[in-house]
Amino acid sequence: MNIIRRTLLAAACVATLVPAIAQAQDIKPRLIRFGYGLNEQSNQGRAAKVFADEVAKRSGNKMKVRAIGAAALGPDTQMQQALIGGAQEMMVGSTATLVGITKEMALWDTPFLFNNVKEADAVLDGPIGRKVMDKLEDKGLVGLVYWENGFRNLTNSKRPIAKMEDLGGVKLRVMQNNVYLDSFKLLGANAVPLPFSELFSALETNTVDGQENPYNTILSSKFYEVQKYLSITNHVYSPWIVLVSKKWWDGLSKDEQKVLRDAAAASRDFERKDTREEAAKALADLKAKGMQINEVPATEAARMRDKLTHVNASIGTTVGMDLWNETQAALSKLRGGK
Repeated sequence: MNIIRRTLLAAACVATLVPAIAQAQDIKPRLIRFGYGLNEQSNQGRAAKVFADEVAKRSGNKMKVRAIGAAALGPDTQMQQALIGGAQEMMVGSTATLVGITKEMALWDTPFLFNNVKEADAVLDGPIGRKVMDKLEDKGLVGLVYWENGFRNLTNSKRPIAKMEDLGGVKLRVMQNNVYLDSFKLLGANAVPLPFSELFSALETNTVDGQENPYNTILSSKFYEVQKYLSITNHVYSPWIVLVSKKWWDGLSKDEQKVLRDAAAASRDFERKDTREEAAKALADLKAKGMQINEVPATEAARMRDKLTHVNASIGTTVGMDLWNETQAALSKLRGGK
């Protein structure tokens, strides 16, 4: 009798355990599609991998990031809308393409706003950067951190840009952003808005003559194959921003949100260091690949800055004078009140 009872009890235990084991086996990590525009070998691609690794490590493999580059999920603007609609979880892209969604993002498009990366880091990672980022939540996006794209410089296939007048008649691709359009029109270029994903082809077919991006992007995108001249202007410091779909974010636990925030911060620190180390090397590589490089004199950069006074005034109006004045005060403090 005891044998029968023990057999029945064992069978009951097995029957109870089998569904539990099956259920455990069915538990899959939370999949996160993380889109970006550049290729896997770029600074953006390397940092995306670091982010994916950090998420896996910090979540105990309960969250898995699938980093998808080369604009395979579409240009920045398309991915932003996918995040807002909840069809995609995460992305990293330019702040400039967000201006149509959140007007305060135009602050980062201000020509010659930052003198160096130390100023950029302090403002972006401080209360001003967070204040601008938080404006996204009402629009269906959550900003986590700013990455660095870098100081932007001009390339083209027609001539070196040594003075402002050299931009005359140059068909210059710019981002789909009114500040960039207005700025380069004022400087004399024929500004043409195009998604980044279409840029190489447009340069190759002479649909546009030139573009403006940091050294790393110029190199990783192989623009040296279709561009002859690189003119160092450092006209805009260009940040990227790591974004999350708010619809998706609101469904996460606090612990899951913390994993993503902490992993994003770790990826930011890696990405900035990596980008800055690569920038000098990228410039040397571009020269070795045959690009003719010239540095725009400080006097000419000052002329360009003066020409864009109207643009700066309009940015202040767009983002709100309180935010504009707060930013200028912060920069003045960083510069020792000079």
